[in-house]
Amino acid sequence: MWPSQKLLDLFQVELPIIQAPMAGANGSALAIAVSETGGLGSLPCAMLSEDQIRAEAGIIRQQTAKPFSMNFFCHTAVTPTPEQEANWASRLAPFYKEFGLDPSEIAPAPARRTFDEGMCELVEEIKPQVASFHFGLPDPSLLARVKAAGVRVISSATTAAEARWLETNGCDAIIAQGYEAGGHRGMFLSGDITAQPGTMALLPQVVDAVKVPVIAAGGIADGRGIAAAFALGAAGVQIGTAYLFTPQALITDIHRAALHHAKDNETVLTNVFSGKPARGIINRATREVGPISGDAPPFPTAGAALTPLKAKAEATGSGDFTSLWSGQAASLARDMDAGDLTRTFASDALQRMKQLAGT
Repeated sequence: MWPSQKLLDLFQVELPIIQAPMAGANGSALAIAVSETGGLGSLPCAMLSEDQIRAEAGIIRQQTAKPFSMNFFCHTAVTPTPEQEANWASRLAPFYKEFGLDPSEIAPAPARRTFDEGMCELVEEIKPQVASFHFGLPDPSLLARVKAAGVRVISSATTAAEARWLETNGCDAIIAQGYEAGGHRGMFLSGDITAQPGTMALLPQVVDAVKVPVIAAGGIADGRGIAAAFALGAAGVQIGTAYLFTPQALITDIHRAALHHAKDNETVLTNVFSGKPARGIINRATREVGPISGDAPPFPTAGAALTPLKAKAEATGSGDFTSLWSGQAASLARDMDAGDLTRTFASDALQRMKQLAGT
C-alpha cells in the first residue's frame, strides 16, 4: 500500500506516478504506455494545433480506457521589440557568419500556445481526467469551465507562495517542481531562478503550506527518489527525464545520445532556447551565449534565431545549438519500455518504503 491514497482517489489511477508532459518530446504513445500500466500518462498540448490535439487524444482513447492528463501553458505572450530582435541578432551574428547563414531568413519561433478559448473547448469536448498547467493557471473564466466539465486541475509551483496561490485559485493538487527538474521552470510569481529551492527542500514546505495533495517533481529517476518524496509528505511524483530514455519518447538521436552521457554536473538552467529558464544539457549555445542571456527576447521567441544554427549543426551530428532538455538525475535513468519502467518505479519504491519501515 502507498503511504497516501489521496492522488489515487483523485485521479482514479492505480499508481501515484505521473509522466511529465514534455512538449515536443512525447505524444500519445508515451501517455498510453504509462496510463495503461496504472500511472497517469500526459499529453503535452502547447506545441500542437487543435486538430493535432484532438487526433492525439483520440489515439489515447482508442488504446486505453485508463485516465490521462492534457497539459497546457499559461504564459502571457509578449512580442519582442525591434531593439530586442536586433540585440539578439547581433549576439548570434558570429555563429551565422561561421555557418554561412543569412540573418534575414530567420523563420518564426516554434509555436507555444497559451491556454485559450479554443483549447478550453477541446478540454470540454475530450474531458480528460486531468488538465495540468504550466506557468500558473488560465483565465478564471476558462478555469471555471474546465472544472465544470469534471476535469481535475493541477499546476506547478516552484515556491510555497506559488503553491498557496494555486490552491486559492482552484487547483485540486499541486506539483512541487524543484530546481533539479529538466525543462522549463513553472515559476509565475517571480522570475528569480537563483532563489528557487531544490525538490527536497521545497516539497515539505509546500506540503505544510497547502491542504491539497502535493506531487513531487525534479531529480526523481528511481525508486529511491520516489520513496524519499513520500517520506517528505508527497502524495505522488511526476517524472520526466527518465521517460526520455524509453522508445516511446519522440526525441532525436542526438538528444538521446546526449542523455546517455549526461552527468550530474552537466546540466544548466538557460533561457537561450526559448526566452524562459529551462534546464538542459550544457552545449556550445549555453556555454558561449548563455546560460542566461540578457539579450534573449521574451518567451517563446528566442528560439527562432537559433533554429537555422540548430539545423546546420544537427546535419553534422552535433547538438551544439539544440535544446537538450534534461534534469539533474539523467545518469540514474535506464533504457526500458515506458510501461515496464512505470512498473519498475512502483515496485522499487514500495520495496524501499518497506525497508525503511522495517517490514
